[in-house]
Amino acid sequence: MWFNKKFAKNKIYKLPGQSKDYIKLLWTILAVLFVLTMIFQPRIVFEGAVMGLKTWWNIVFPALLPFFIASELLMNFGVVHLMGVLLEPVMRPLFNVPGAGSFVMAVGFSSGYPIGSMVTAKLRLQGLCTRAEAERLMSFTNNSSPLFMLVAAAVGMFNNPSLGWIIAGAHYLSNLTMGFGLRFYARNDTERIPERPSKSRGLVSQAFQRALQVQRQDNRPLGKIMGDAVRNAVTNLLNIGGFIILFAVIIKLLTTAGFINAMAGFLGILFLPLGFSPEILPALASGFFEMTIGSKLASEAAVPLIQQVAAVGMILAWSGLSVHAQVASMISETDIRMPPFIISRVAHSLLAGLYTYLICKWHSPLEELATPVAATAVKWQNFSYTDLNFIIFGLFFTSLAAIILLALLLHLAVSVRLLIFKLK
Repeated sequence: MWFNKKFAKNKIYKLPGQSKDYIKLLWTILAVLFVLTMIFQPRIVFEGAVMGLKTWWNIVFPALLPFFIASELLMNFGVVHLMGVLLEPVMRPLFNVPGAGSFVMAVGFSSGYPIGSMVTAKLRLQGLCTRAEAERLMSFTNNSSPLFMLVAAAVGMFNNPSLGWIIAGAHYLSNLTMGFGLRFYARNDTERIPERPSKSRGLVSQAFQRALQVQRQDNRPLGKIMGDAVRNAVTNLLNIGGFIILFAVIIKLLTTAGFINAMAGFLGILFLPLGFSPEILPALASGFFEMTIGSKLASEAAVPLIQQVAAVGMILAWSGLSVHAQVASMISETDIRMPPFIISRVAHSLLAGLYTYLICKWHSPLEELATPVAATAVKWQNFSYTDLNFIIFGLFFTSLAAIILLALLLHLAVSVRLLIFKLK
């Protein structure tokens, strides 16, 4: 009996350490193989790196840099804390996350990957949410950029702006559906964020007092705050650029080695019974690693338009291992776990594919959808970044205004209800 207990104890405490050693050994082998392929296939590696660099510099960097800087400034100035107090009555019953999650939601739905995870990690580090709340929040606030769906995908790839609203609508609808479902995730979590004692003043007054308190606690001068915001934003974007270039190289090497085609055959076991054509499978396999390349291949596949659009919807919802690696990097200094995020990406992908298919069937006949709107079809390259950033910030502040207005209306309704109850 003593031997069995000792063996069980050794099994419980030593096996995880051995498992970590095996995982590190596997990563070491993969790294060595990657270096060897770089030595024997330098041209392919160079082409992949150039493709990834162009994607990052021409699209990702100018689109996300203003948002990264703005999010840093708004957090430093206490806007997130203000929204946390103001929107607690809205976010808690709907998504079971704190009111500060409304800021993450507004940023994530209006800017794109991976800024939602970055802001969520900051909330966790500042003690504004529990680990379970952070995992819920990160899982449904990481979205594809609306500009990528409305412009790059619909106009640049399909040459049909009307498809952008279908792709974006299904994308956001499926993520909101998942957000409502995730409110039941870890409901019995014992960790709690200490609640501040309620005061007699109104909710709006409490929110502004909280923001002023945060500003008083930050003794840095304005120049220092702005400098830190820019430096942190550029550092995060350089990190993201490294992942994009790395996975562009990996996809190029895997395509040359025939692995993408082999993976497409495996995916056929899952998707061919659902009615997908074999020609769309290589796009799905490429999208498993990087969503931009996979979406482009899906738009060029010789399959019916409804399958192309559904495949793009699934790829953008999954977001690709490149984005997953970026998210893992953003939360590396916290205790937030990745498995809930990955599982939610699978669920989001399936829901987005289903919603895209249903919207395409309901929206209009396929012949009408397949007709490009030449008068409004403008190539992605013709959009200036000033216009793009203006549209992004418009979406961002519209989202913030809508959420704040909803909170105020809810608070007003509760106040009126209490007044009527007192009069009775």
